[in-house]
Amino acid sequence: MLTAFCLLFTAALATEPAAAASAATDDPYAWLEEVSGEKALEWVRARDAESTSAIQKGGYKPLEKRFLSILNSDARIPYVSKMGELYYNFWTDGAHPRGIWRRTTLEEFKKASPKWETVIDVDALGKAEGENWVWHGADCLEPAWKRCMIALSRGGADADVKREFDLPGATWVKDGFALPEAKSETSWIADDRLWVMTDTGEGSLTTSGYPRQARAWDRGTPLASAPVLFAGEKTDVSAGAGTSHDIGYERHFFSQTPTFFTGRTFVSWKGLFSRIAVPEDASPTVWREWLFVELRTDWTVGGTTWPAGSLLATKFDAFMEGGRNFSSVFTPTPTTALQGFVITPSAVTLTVMDNVRSVVSVARPTADGWTAAPLAGLPAFGTVSVSAVDADHSDDLWITVADFLTPTQLMLGSAVGGPPTVLKTTPADFKAAGLEITQHFATSKDGMRIPYFQVAKKGLKLDGKNPTLLYGYGGFEVSMLPRYNGLMGAGWLEKGGVYVMANIRGGGEFGPNWHQSVRKANRPRVYEDFAAVAQDLTARKVTTAARLGAMGGSNGGLLMGNMMTQYPELFGAIVCQVPLLDMKRYSHLLAGASWIDEYGDPDVPEQWAYVQTFSPYHLERADRPSPPVLFTTSTRDDRVHPGHARKMAARMLEHGKPVLLYEDMEGGHGGASTPEQRARLWALAWSFLWNELG
Repeated sequence: MLTAFCLLFTAALATEPAAAASAATDDPYAWLEEVSGEKALEWVRARDAESTSAIQKGGYKPLEKRFLSILNSDARIPYVSKMGELYYNFWTDGAHPRGIWRRTTLEEFKKASPKWETVIDVDALGKAEGENWVWHGADCLEPAWKRCMIALSRGGADADVKREFDLPGATWVKDGFALPEAKSETSWIADDRLWVMTDTGEGSLTTSGYPRQARAWDRGTPLASAPVLFAGEKTDVSAGAGTSHDIGYERHFFSQTPTFFTGRTFVSWKGLFSRIAVPEDASPTVWREWLFVELRTDWTVGGTTWPAGSLLATKFDAFMEGGRNFSSVFTPTPTTALQGFVITPSAVTLTVMDNVRSVVSVARPTADGWTAAPLAGLPAFGTVSVSAVDADHSDDLWITVADFLTPTQLMLGSAVGGPPTVLKTTPADFKAAGLEITQHFATSKDGMRIPYFQVAKKGLKLDGKNPTLLYGYGGFEVSMLPRYNGLMGAGWLEKGGVYVMANIRGGGEFGPNWHQSVRKANRPRVYEDFAAVAQDLTARKVTTAARLGAMGGSNGGLLMGNMMTQYPELFGAIVCQVPLLDMKRYSHLLAGASWIDEYGDPDVPEQWAYVQTFSPYHLERADRPSPPVLFTTSTRDDRVHPGHARKMAARMLEHGKPVLLYEDMEGGHGGASTPEQRARLWALAWSFLWNELG
């Protein structure tokens, strides 16, 4: 337990000079916002040492070793992307902890042990250059697939460097395009011309820290001389540009993102520069002759009102010329929501959630509109993800299927063919025999029914003695779906723990309204939903508060902060990962301003009036007990500031609360950069929970 360690933390905290706080604030822990400040890092290192010492006992070391073997297993599925005639995969293992980018043929890929050609060895590159490079991906120019812009991050931060690479020859392009470290985006216009969205100095970034200008950069010229061909406002989230290279449908697109959930798309079309006139909160997709529009709110157009969550289609040229003759590709029901769609030459493949269960169908245009039929050969239960193998040239589909207990399968299917073929299967990372998945519903404070999945032993004894972990997120229209997680299974289910995933409002499980109903002033409903699930678990006697834990990260970390400050009596332990917690300062820290549309603006008094009601840093009180808490964050997280976790831990320690903090010096917003770091991070989290609850 953590009580004995609390005094150690409090004593260490007291040695820090209060004078370090900024004169501009009454926050005594403002000095912990200095990400790389000497005093802040000294404090962090001390917390890391004490946290690992407190947790790394009993079964921690064997668990970390097992986690690493799972993360480095050669039997994992090597997911690929097709470029030209070859299939590319990024892979990490014990010999390549930072990874290799490699390629093979489809014939080889179908084999149990394919032969791969290494294209870039990130470990070797980092060693040669004295950098802790983390792979951020490749943007390659189609249809020739000769030139790529490779993105590499120092320590896993969102900011990265970009440099040009010759794909056929697997060599860096001498004196090629290159960008220094920044939160940049690039997109190819032609062999010798590149769209560049980056930090070029004063006025080039938004208040959220993202690019607001799109420059067309010609090879061999200074970036500073590249003309700005499109720009958003400084108060926007971001702006950018890209080019469609589909032969016969070449177009330049420009995007302006005023808020996280709104955008404006412009197109260079028939010699004109025009806006695609759809609602700002809708998402347009242009594919060859078609315009698809996914709605977040109801839209009345062409004499018809289409409900939020619909996917509409019309001919692009006709729309740009003033036509508004849409037809529906998908229309939601009270229990269904569109999770994604994939466009291939002959069809649109739809992935729909029905009561948080995947249903896949294939839609095709007819003279009377679009008709859809189920895609055959998929399991009745599980989460299905679909992507195109080569959308420009075939209807082939990559299909992955998984649930909490069934190892993930990778299938090769078709939008126009028969049942898919299983190509690869994730190894069984834990013993699932005797376990079952069930779905339940809790009733929130306002009467809303909140679904949740439970993974437990068949015939679970309802005596309140089961260690139980409740996971949630609740924001940004991100759905929580059943997926196979070998680390959770090995670290929790195998030990006899019950795992619960809550589909609280704020996600997209039931469409846009499920999210929009809890934005800004309605945010507390998210926390009421999660608390309702916790209460339902105890009412059903699955567990008791003393044996119930909770876990969440990022926005889910904010959820955890509100559980520990508003509902501490419901939980026996909490893991709070890369969290937002100081909601007065969040919009001034790193990318925080981009989330104002989700939470509200704390600098506006009328909005701070409600934001402060879910700001854990301000809700924390010395006179209210808290369950044991483990905060995890990363020094290199340049999306959600590590100061949130640092300051919250410091304040709770001052109040004598049982708190641990672990901050990895690498990892970015993911919290870890290598398999070793991930194994350590998750072994700490699951060991902490079992120590407290098991």
